[in-house]
Amino acid sequence: MVGTARITATLLVVVAALLLALAPVRATTIAPPLLAYGARVAGDDARTRIVVEFEKKPDFSVHYVGNPERVIVDLPATAFGFPAEDLGARGLFKDIRYGTMDETSARIVLTATKPVKLVLAEVQENDNGSYRLVLDAEMTSKEVFANLVRTQDWSTPSAETPDPLVSSQGDSVFTVAVDAGHGGIDAGATGIGTKTPEKTITLAFAKILAERLNKLPGTKAFLTRDDDTFLSLSERVTRARQGHADLFISLHADTLNQRDIRGATVYTLSDKASDRMAENLAARENLSDQLAGFSIESGPPEVADILLDLARRETQAFSSALASHVVESFEGQVALINNPHRYASFQVLRAPDIPSVLLELGFLSNPDDEKLLLDDSWRIKVTDRIVDAVRRYRERAVANGG
Repeated sequence: MVGTARITATLLVVVAALLLALAPVRATTIAPPLLAYGARVAGDDARTRIVVEFEKKPDFSVHYVGNPERVIVDLPATAFGFPAEDLGARGLFKDIRYGTMDETSARIVLTATKPVKLVLAEVQENDNGSYRLVLDAEMTSKEVFANLVRTQDWSTPSAETPDPLVSSQGDSVFTVAVDAGHGGIDAGATGIGTKTPEKTITLAFAKILAERLNKLPGTKAFLTRDDDTFLSLSERVTRARQGHADLFISLHADTLNQRDIRGATVYTLSDKASDRMAENLAARENLSDQLAGFSIESGPPEVADILLDLARRETQAFSSALASHVVESFEGQVALINNPHRYASFQVLRAPDIPSVLLELGFLSNPDDEKLLLDDSWRIKVTDRIVDAVRRYRERAVANGG
């Protein structure tokens, strides 16, 4: 028994010595934390980009949590070395928190204002050898978000979602987004005689136009809003992109100080307005967001630059072609103002990959136009002319290999 006790004691000493000898080695196996030395957030209530700058390439995983809607970004051990305000809540996110979980991991938690999904989540290398984590969040439906939560696997990193900006639609259906201008708290212009709000007129037109476009073979139309709901300008564009629209048509009926001016006008996007009337109209339409507290100007300076950069020249050429077809279809059938194709810096026309026009159906400041805008038979006549323009635009696009 004594011999056994000595052997046991000896073994304990040896084991203790080994543990002491291995302790420093185990400590050194824990990798030093990554350094996140910069961050920025840019975007609005429809799409928001978050960028975090790292000294070395980070591994990461993304998951979704409900009640409230949150996006969880898990990282290796990370030292966050930037001011907290650089990753302040903005756009789609009402709260952004980050910090250490334990000695081997860190986490960023993005609490959303509405259901969201990441359309881009990737690490990109900078020119100087450092790296940046880029997260592009986009508004989505409650159903899509619930499905993301339900189908994800926490044991593996969530799959990255392709960015709709670069993904191919790959279908034969020609899709048109019909946008009824204004809505909700933003009533738009008011009829000079009947006091009918613009938002009511545009929604009535939009419903008829979508219905008649859906009767065109190979064509599908959908509404950005189908009731008296406020949508920000960015939400309208995002809904068009999420619906894989090939065309975007925004319907309006404005007012002017000169009550004798009447007739339809077709507008396309340009940073420089074609004339003073177009410039003033764009300025008024762009103020829509401010009624509900949304404004590009209230965000970081880089947001406006991002939106301006997204307007591609090729898309603008197609937009001008669509405008020409609308004017041609209206001529001799629907009254047009002088120089009916005009252009200005309309925020709602800034979809980067969708040819877009804003159609002023007439002016509620003119009694004759107001009467027509409220006439059901005239609405059908005008929408049929728009359908004809869309049909000819599509035929030309197909003939040219588009």
